[in-house]
Parts: sequence; C-alpha cells; structure tokens
Amino acid sequence: MAIVIAISATFISASYGGPQLLYALFFGLAFHFLSDEPNCRPGIDFCSKILLRTGVALLGVRITFGQIASVGVTPLVIVVCGLLVTLGFGYLLAKWLKRPATEGLLSGGAVAICGASAALAIAAVLPQNKENEKFTLLTVVGVTTLSTLAMIVYPLLVKLFGLDPTESGVFLGGTIHDVAQVVGAGYIISNHTGDVATFVKLTRVACLVPVVLGLSIVFKSRDGKTELDAAPLVPFFLIGFVGLVIANSMGFISHDVGGWISNASRACLVTAISALGVKTSFQSLVSLGWRPVIMLVMETVWIAAFVVIALMLAR
Repeated sequence: MAIVIAISATFISASYGGPQLLYALFFGLAFHFLSDEPNCRPGIDFCSKILLRTGVALLGVRITFGQIASVGVTPLVIVVCGLLVTLGFGYLLAKWLKRPATEGLLSGGAVAICGASAALAIAAVLPQNKENEKFTLLTVVGVTTLSTLAMIVYPLLVKLFGLDPTESGVFLGGTIHDVAQVVGAGYIISNHTGDVATFVKLTRVACLVPVVLGLSIVFKSRDGKTELDAAPLVPFFLIGFVGLVIANSMGFISHDVGGWISNASRACLVTAISALGVKTSFQSLVSLGWRPVIMLVMETVWIAAFVVIALMLAR
C-alpha cells in the first residue's frame, strides 16, 4: 500500500510539478483508515522504520569529500556555524514556546541540515512517543512547504541583497531546506550559482552524521527510550551513510551506480513518508497547535538572516 501511494505521488510530481515528499505525505494521510487493519499494519511499520533508515543511509552516495572541500573554507565555516546556531535557536525557541526540547531539536535540525530527510533521521534517535511522531510529520510538511516557497522567493532576495553569483550559491545552498529546491533555485540564477549551491547544500547534508550521532549519544544517556535502545550506540544507518561517502570519495562507485543508489534512496524515503502519513490522521497534526508552525517559520528566517549577514561580513 505504501509503495502504491509512493508511486502515485511520484507520478503526480513528475507530471504536474510540486514536491514529491509532500504529495506522498498527504496521500498517506488520506489512507489513515488502513492504519489499524491487521493486514496492513506490518507493511506500514516496515516501511516507516526499516525503509526509512535504509533511505537515509543511501543518501551518502550523493556526497564526496572533494565536493565538500571545493566550496572553500569560508562557506564551510558559515554553513557549520549556521547549523549550530539554528539548532541552538530551535532548542531555546521550544523552551520559550513551552514545547518539549525534542521538538526544538527536531525542527531546528530539519531547517539547518536537509529538510525532510534530516527530520526523519533525527526522529529515529529521539525518544519514541505519539507526540514526537506527530511532530515529525508536521515538520516534514512544514519544511517541504517552506522549502518550496524559498525556491521561488530566495532568487529574488539575492538580487535585493546584491550578492554575486558565488555568494548567491552559498546563500541558497546554506538556507533552503531540501536538495531539490536548492538545485532548482540555484540554476534559476546561473549554472555557476547552481553548482555552488549544490556543493554547499551537500556540505550541510554531510553534517547529518555528527548531528544525529550526537543526539543519539545524548538521548542514550537518558531514561527515555528510543528505537535504537537495542542497537549499538552508533546506528547502523549512519555507518552505512559514512561508508557510502567514503566509497564515493575514493571512486569505488561509478556514476551510473551512484545514480541508481540515489534513486533507490529517494524511493525508500518517499515510501517511508507514505507509510508515516498512513499512520497519522490530519486531525492529530492539527491538535499540535500553532506553536510548532511558528517554530519552523522563525527558524527558517533565523538561518536565512544569519547566512546573509555572515556573507556580507566576509566580503
């Protein structure tokens, strides 16, 4: 069922445009009535857990150390600092809005790293409960929607800020949440801007490993249970991610094979999102209230302001 929903979402996205993951999530929500069916439950659980981790692990094939190094030291420092301050801002914002700290870390990580993929990876190492599961889905919806809006608005902002093509690439790659929207926004401006934006974005994606590993260590040391309690301290999907980055950097993975693995990663993530949508009703998302939405919007504005100010100071 999750695969059928994923294929439908992919067809609509490819034929008429729009974010594939968002379609998958909304289509899944429409089939929530299947979540309690005994025949459907095992498949839904398998897709939302095993396929989710598999998809995150396979993301490593899209990155090489050479790509990360090619953007230079200054953009790398800006990206890493932006990631750290956004995570911290999310944590403090959650405290200010009287929400659980895990929600601030989850939303902040999704905004700071790579959108829906980061949200799913971070959620895997946080304490597992119904509230966190609902917030994860809301985060996926929010970052995907905001990323799509950013793809349209941010190319206009770089003109307003007077950024050159390279600075524009750093800004787009350092602020837009999802990889696809970064690529789209970058190449709207120029090929050079698109290349820089893509490399910068991949640097942010590479930061997924230390962030998720750090959160895994923090929550392993607490009383709250996570889905990884029976697993090693370093989750297997993170080991797979790092292994693929190393293999890709050393040239062990050909371009064609890398493309197949990247497509497989996307397929796993779309199917996992479909299954997560089936598991959650739209009413349960609405029940979270307005505060999580405010968190995502404020974190998005925060990282955009930080990166553009850092670029202007670095001139």
